[in-house]
Amino acid sequence: MDFPPPAHPGPAEDQLLVLQGNHRSSFVWEGQLPMQPLRPRRLDDLWEFIGEHPFHARIVARLQATCFYTIFELGRMQLDWSLITALVEWWRPEMHIFHLPTGEATITLEDVQVLYGLRVDGRAVALPQYIRSMTRAQFLDMMMHFTSYRPQGDAGGSRVALSAIRDHMAFLHPDITGEMEDLHIERYTRLALLLLFGCVLFPNTSVSKTLNKTSSESCPHTHPTIQMKHPSKSTWSRAMR
Repeated sequence: MDFPPPAHPGPAEDQLLVLQGNHRSSFVWEGQLPMQPLRPRRLDDLWEFIGEHPFHARIVARLQATCFYTIFELGRMQLDWSLITALVEWWRPEMHIFHLPTGEATITLEDVQVLYGLRVDGRAVALPQYIRSMTRAQFLDMMMHFTSYRPQGDAGGSRVALSAIRDHMAFLHPDITGEMEDLHIERYTRLALLLLFGCVLFPNTSVSKTLNKTSSESCPHTHPTIQMKHPSKSTWSRAMR
């Protein structure tokens, strides 16, 4: 009986897989990767902060109006990192698709809508050109205007420390009351959303920073977040996907 030749573990054709040389699967096949599962670069202490500084009912109402409060309600999720590690080996970054033995699969807008309750239709989340051309000092001035918080110094590129935002929110928290002006409630809500984006939805490799301007490497989340222009009507599912 003739037996079929042994299966090759790698792709049969790799002309389109331009990133295969740095793909995790290549190192797995060559025995160069340790066996421990991947770990995320994420600031999970956001949930400890919220536990210690629970949102006032007026802040909750504003967050519900933005459609992001569901994510705050979900809190920290228990994730199976071994499963995620295995899935990473089947992920093709060139096409944003999982190539599984059963066929191709990917993350859809419906997935994000079902999990987080975010819209899949509406206004596209995009950053205006005038924001892209701002200097850091100009952007921080805008941040001061919309959140009442301006990080110290104009150096540091396009990033703002998340820990500094949390410290400022902790300072403001005792003053959030039913009698506080709406302007201050909106500013506190914007800071809470910036923490959500920087810690959970769009974490980056800097661990302790959140991007405040959009370049080719970052996400266009801060402009609509800071200005609070119809966030509940924006297509956030597409941005997160």
